[in-house]
Amino acid sequence: MSQPVFPPVTDNDFQLESYRFDLPPEQIAQFPPETRGASRLLVMPRRGELTLEDHAFTDLPDLLPEGALLVANNSRVLQARLLGTRGTGGKVEFLLLTPLPLVMENAHRRKDVDDGWSAEVSGLVRCGGSIRDGESVTFGAGITVTVLESGPFGQRRVRLDWEGDLAAAFAATGHIPLPPYIKRSDDREDLSRYQTVYAREDKLGSVAAPTAGLHFTEELRQRLAERGFGWAEVTLYVGYGTFSPIRCEDVRHHRMHREYVEVPERTVEAIRKAQAEKRPVIAVGTTSVRALEGAAEVCGGLQPFTGWTDIFLYPGRRFRVVDGMVTNFHLPESSLLLLVSAFAGRERMLAAYAEAVRRGYRFFSYGDAMFIRPGA
Repeated sequence: MSQPVFPPVTDNDFQLESYRFDLPPEQIAQFPPETRGASRLLVMPRRGELTLEDHAFTDLPDLLPEGALLVANNSRVLQARLLGTRGTGGKVEFLLLTPLPLVMENAHRRKDVDDGWSAEVSGLVRCGGSIRDGESVTFGAGITVTVLESGPFGQRRVRLDWEGDLAAAFAATGHIPLPPYIKRSDDREDLSRYQTVYAREDKLGSVAAPTAGLHFTEELRQRLAERGFGWAEVTLYVGYGTFSPIRCEDVRHHRMHREYVEVPERTVEAIRKAQAEKRPVIAVGTTSVRALEGAAEVCGGLQPFTGWTDIFLYPGRRFRVVDGMVTNFHLPESSLLLLVSAFAGRERMLAAYAEAVRRGYRFFSYGDAMFIRPGA
């Protein structure tokens, strides 16, 4: 039931400056709502007259089209941010970017340490001064990072050494990698609240939460099931590209960071069945959109897929799978704002955002949500 007709595109849709909007700093949510799911929901149609309705997120079962299939990202956030000290005494921070399953897939045993392991990975290294190729930094829980090769914007190819279970080591010493616009350190509450209730332990490895899913509770999921709405899952290990800014004025020159995706056969079958029965496919979050549309782009149509996607959805790009979207409010000039603008139209989205600001909605990861309904 994916829509073949897309919003008309103008030259302004390709200019980065066209994706700016005014947002008072106090509307950037610094904490989750006191109770999970106690968020607001702004509802807008994808096409037709722009009507904006205020709802509570708990109203979602009353707002979805009959028989809709929701597709959510079940990846789990890793405590991927490590804080350590260099040999010179300076502070250093490391953020693991390689999805944990791929780290383990490429790991090999060390001969010098019992139950010691090593793997080459990608990560961000930040410190007060420059860090040299070949320099090693020791973190807690027996983790050591050795810089092998420097890359752009703080990214590095590094050798990661550890002992025992790597996930347990990160859990013991790592921090939840909160987005840079949250101006505080992570705390114990973030361990649960910056994680969806349906995140799977065996899908651990994202460096950011699929934040549209943070609004769902087990009670809401039960209500959705009782109302006959379908539920399917994909995995996209959210990477640094989520926060990486667009640096070129013509957005068509931007290149997305790759992210690792798993679209299982049972999810493809559920989507095909929904499409055959003319039931809409509703993506929960932009990461679910990227997983589905990325798989469809690589395969020439939706197929089971495991691999990398660097799909960049901006106005004029085609959506093959998704009919509607539950999503949070996104940063100005970000690839995620371009994605929703590609889905519903740039001017339409910016008008909705301006009204959301006026109505006091909370923005970004811990903020409120939108539901872009299928059709007019």
